[in-house]
Amino acid sequence: MTTRRRRILRIALPSLLALLLAAFLVGWYLFAGSRARLDGTRQATGLSAAVSIRRDALGTVTIEGKNRTDISYALGYVHAQERFFAMDLMRRMSAGELSALVGPAALKVDLNHRRHRLRAVVEAAYAQMAPAAKHELDRYRDGVNAGLADLRVRPWEYLLLGSQPQPWRSEDSALVIAAMYLDLNSDGRNERELRMAQMRAVLPGSLVDFLLAPDPDWEAPLSGRLSRTPVLPAASVFDLRPLAPTAASTALTATLAPALDAPRPGSNNFAVAGTLTGNGAAMLANDMHLGLRVPNIWFRTRLRYPDAGAPGGQRDVNGVSLPGTPAVIVGSNGQIAWGFTNSYGDWQDWVRVLRDPHDASRYKVPDGWASIETHDEHIRVKGRPDTILKVEDTRWGPIMGQDADGTPLALAWIAGRPHGYNLDLMQLEHTPDVAAALDLAPHLGMPPQNLLVADSHGNIGWTLAGNSIPLRAGIDPLLPSDWSKPGSGWQGWAAAERYPRIENPADGRLWTANNRTVDGDALALLGNGGHDLGARAQQIRDDLRARPSFTPGNLLDIQLDNRAVFLTRWQRLLQHTLAGSTDPALQQLRQLTATWRGRAAVDSVDYRLVRAFRNQVSEAVLAPFAARVKQRYADFSWPGENSAEAAVWTLIHARPPQLLDPRYPDWHALLVDAAKQVTTELGRQPGGLAARSWGERNRADIRHPLSAALPRWLGRHIDMPDQPIPGDNNMPHVAAPGFGASEHLDVAPGHEAEAILNMPGGQSDHPLSPYFGAGHADWANGRPTPLLPGAASHTLTLRPVPEPSPTADARGAATD
Repeated sequence: MTTRRRRILRIALPSLLALLLAAFLVGWYLFAGSRARLDGTRQATGLSAAVSIRRDALGTVTIEGKNRTDISYALGYVHAQERFFAMDLMRRMSAGELSALVGPAALKVDLNHRRHRLRAVVEAAYAQMAPAAKHELDRYRDGVNAGLADLRVRPWEYLLLGSQPQPWRSEDSALVIAAMYLDLNSDGRNERELRMAQMRAVLPGSLVDFLLAPDPDWEAPLSGRLSRTPVLPAASVFDLRPLAPTAASTALTATLAPALDAPRPGSNNFAVAGTLTGNGAAMLANDMHLGLRVPNIWFRTRLRYPDAGAPGGQRDVNGVSLPGTPAVIVGSNGQIAWGFTNSYGDWQDWVRVLRDPHDASRYKVPDGWASIETHDEHIRVKGRPDTILKVEDTRWGPIMGQDADGTPLALAWIAGRPHGYNLDLMQLEHTPDVAAALDLAPHLGMPPQNLLVADSHGNIGWTLAGNSIPLRAGIDPLLPSDWSKPGSGWQGWAAAERYPRIENPADGRLWTANNRTVDGDALALLGNGGHDLGARAQQIRDDLRARPSFTPGNLLDIQLDNRAVFLTRWQRLLQHTLAGSTDPALQQLRQLTATWRGRAAVDSVDYRLVRAFRNQVSEAVLAPFAARVKQRYADFSWPGENSAEAAVWTLIHARPPQLLDPRYPDWHALLVDAAKQVTTELGRQPGGLAARSWGERNRADIRHPLSAALPRWLGRHIDMPDQPIPGDNNMPHVAAPGFGASEHLDVAPGHEAEAILNMPGGQSDHPLSPYFGAGHADWANGRPTPLLPGAASHTLTLRPVPEPSPTADARGAATD
């Protein structure tokens, strides 16, 4: 290197380093500047009195004020400071407006959701709300926008995206409710019933009934009988023997995936009466199973304000709020504790749209012909021109599909009606007992849920929460139907007196886990939108019956129960199938599963292998039926949220030759081949079968929505640790990658000091916040975290903007 070059480097290098340091410091300043304010005093417009905002070591927020409306403002302020980006994603997701923020990657989601025109729906819902409810939303909106404006720098995610956050609107809170409708109602697509219609167009009806039958072996309803044993179709109904064998393919494997009990949005809740708790108060447990992300969907919240109906005249509400709304979703108010699970009733129906053969813009309705409304929806896409989506709307809902014969289908969905949105959930904060809570439930504007309530007097109760249970007439709700006939379709909403309801059962125990809860007329009213198999509910029921008394810790133990009761019979089947095998790989498989620990623990090899065997058997049994439907309908997949366990278990034990795939000489050969598939697929991985622990497959995978867009070394700093986790489907401890219990709540109202609230992901979405990931390790490791906040680490006070003094006003008028 020449002397001149060395001189240039000596001059340039310090300058370059200085520039890099300056860029780093500017970047750090901007990044750090979007952290929430934790201490001090801020002035706020419209408050009636000062509001204090205290945070403990976990970031649990205690908001104390003189009235609930001031509390709503402060809650909005805090939500915006800690979670605005997550709130923005929820409103955009339901409105079909994500692409404007993140670009073409979200366009498919926007196209699906914009068909529902949910922004127009919630605008109508807001317009219809009572003045008091509007005011509550308006004050929450004001708090959100004040909190956003009070950040020194806009939230860091917008810096990364090169975007500006848009102000919050009052109706955006209803869009957050709409996002929950989408999450809990199959993304507003109702594909399950479309796939059922395709099956019935190809296969005999009695065969479809058998393949989709519920399993009485695993049901655990709160009331009513078990389902009947599935009836095997005779050879005269359907016979596979003359047909060609089914060719195995990855496409067919994907088609059958929904039959294998994939993770579903749902929950567990259960309650025990005061006679079983030792302190006279009833006790509630609730864990809501959802997709998990950073930050968590819920926000640890305590609200304190004067209330004449509360113990000591001071309302003290503890639980989790949903950022984007002013409500505490589940929790305890000192008199009652409440929690939810998804009901899986039938809240969507397909309607056959019979177009006028002479004018395709008209369709048949009971009173003649109506015009199809056409909307050109402009979907903004960051970095690209707008995408125009043409939405054809009917009085029943938007046209979104085709029947098996090609007839257009409109989707009637309760979330598409303004009726389904209100703030009545907030009234649970003031509800004094179980009876009053169950009376309130039919008026709540939310996705219909199983509501369990426990009160401080020892009572427990269950009912459906949600004001939109449709009254059906003249249709089969599981198939596309013609609503153009007078008196057919939805004929209004069920009155409160028709809601099923259970109070204080004789044994003092109640439970729900997305399973069928009732039968008879009540089941006909609620419908079947894809009830869970029931194994999880049954295990919870049996856990509850195994104990004579309970503490909050006992309820958490049930929530974390990862015993594989459901797979035990499959372990026995595998052992029996391989008893005479001389194949070395199959002998090893039998040996590794012979000692049955029966738990979905992270180090369980036996659990993973038996589970894989069940999946392989189920695919092989169902493949010939799925293949025949897929030959006619290329988009067919097995109806989701509909376990095929009853059909599969019946077939492999009854072994009817007419329903065996011709590729196998007998049913034993099918079972052996399924075991061989396990040894081939898992045995070829490093370490062989003996190294295939459940934790290797079942990892937390809880990520920030933007981490995938960053280099891996950087993205992991905004995700939670990707550690192995115990649990699975079909047991109380539900866990899968990126999915599981979004909280564990265990509480007896009036005894909150002994209560538990675990939560993944932490309170804050900011990696520099002391509350980023706070409490996550307790959740991941099953350690109880107190519901009540600890000592305050930080205190922020919001004070009303001082009103100008009369003297100052007079001086101002004089100078004018």
